[in-house]
Amino acid sequence: MKASSVSIEPGPTAKSPEREEPVVLRSEDERGVVTVTLNRPHAFNALSKEMLAALQREFEAIAKDGATRVVILAAQGKAFCAGHDLKEMRAKPSLQYYEQLFGQCFEMMLGIQRLPVPVVARVQGVATAAGCQLVAMCDLAVAASTAKFAVSGVNLGLFCSAPGVALSRNVLRKAAFEMLVTGEFINADEAKMRGLINRVAEPEQLDAEVEKLVATIIAKPRVAVAIGKEFFYRQIELGIAPAYEAAAQTMACNMMDEAALEGVQAFIDKRPPRWKKE
Repeated sequence: MKASSVSIEPGPTAKSPEREEPVVLRSEDERGVVTVTLNRPHAFNALSKEMLAALQREFEAIAKDGATRVVILAAQGKAFCAGHDLKEMRAKPSLQYYEQLFGQCFEMMLGIQRLPVPVVARVQGVATAAGCQLVAMCDLAVAASTAKFAVSGVNLGLFCSAPGVALSRNVLRKAAFEMLVTGEFINADEAKMRGLINRVAEPEQLDAEVEKLVATIIAKPRVAVAIGKEFFYRQIELGIAPAYEAAAQTMACNMMDEAALEGVQAFIDKRPPRWKKE
């Protein structure tokens, strides 16, 4: 699959025949691996209000589901996500509308971080603007070698402020600002080098590479991963001393959990841990 290196024009709006299908699909396997798929391929998976709401509902449902172990965020079609639906945005030019829209978007993005399980972006194509933000907000990301990334709003006179929040928390400042102020694309290898994604695979090996990462995660106790994810994002916003204080408290509580006690005892006994199925 060859990703385009030019800006993508948003496709059909919510009133097109494409909307007869759900804008977001969900599937789940017996291991508790949930796949949430963006399903507006003819619109390059642009984030319409309908899609933002659908994603938020999915994340809220997953957060309440104690059986989920990992979430894979995938997409149908040639593009992963082209950002916001610009045709929909341009049809309702008012400050109140835009404030509500971007508020809805950041609540959905924060929903990813608030989930107690890791979210892995499966990036098969171009991710631009809020689509690049979506990749950055996921805990982990695996991309096809043909994928490309940009925060290209500046090319339209709209600086990608919200995507910049996520981008600057994933890559170094100068690299992030260069992407934001030029709107230029970077390829998958460059995205990996900058820290935006974790792994790169050839398109035909993308699912296998995602599976390798997922299998490694679900082999660990769910409670340890959940505690770790919550602490990881909390400590990032703290100074070093408060971060260590929070770490000490988190590890002490984690150590009292049955899974950690079993894991440590297994290490002492030189045997594999016998964790209970969750």
